Amino acid sequence: MEWIESVMGSAVMRLSRDEMVLLNNALNEVCNGVDIGDDEFQTRLGSSREHARVLLSAFSDALERR
Repeated sequence: MEWIESVMGSAVMRLSRDEMVLLNNALNEVCNGVDIGDDEFQTRLGSSREHARVLLSAFSDALERR
């Protein structure tokens, strides 16, 4: 992973395919494999399950394009 820049609350990073696969798999597991209630999900991860699923979809789409 290479940190490229950070601007106004956003970051630009370069990830290897292996790093993308790891993050994709971790998001998939936390969104679909682990039994966590929605309130607890938000508390533990600092994000809604829906937002995590949107991010998972973006990672999955990016992996399919590579």
